[in-house]
Amino acid sequence: MPVSSTVRDRVRALLPAGAEIRYIFPASWHETSFFLVVVTESTVTVVANRMFSRTRPRNVWQVFERGVRIGPVDTHLVPTFELGGREFEVHEEYVPVINAADAELAGRDALPPDPLADL
Repeated sequence: MPVSSTVRDRVRALLPAGAEIRYIFPASWHETSFFLVVVTESTVTVVANRMFSRTRPRNVWQVFERGVRIGPVDTHLVPTFELGGREFEVHEEYVPVINAADAELAGRDALPPDPLADL
């Protein structure tokens, strides 16, 4: 399920002015701490949610430069990825979001050729 516009607005309040959210997805740590991973053009920001909440961002946990890769995602049993020295769990529906955010780092050369480029 996509992250709601209400949650996006709450997260936007914690980001620098003018930052545009390119990707956002929820993640958890030890099934007790919930985070939102927010990818902007210049950063990957991990936002901690309030205790026992998945939709109430509390503060910025850590900020990484955009050059950091979020994946690869280990899809064995529960999908996980490592970021900032911690292993986060993510719902399988967000694995393509992580892959897309990482694919952007390689630029246009990493994308498959357009099969209908003449249209």
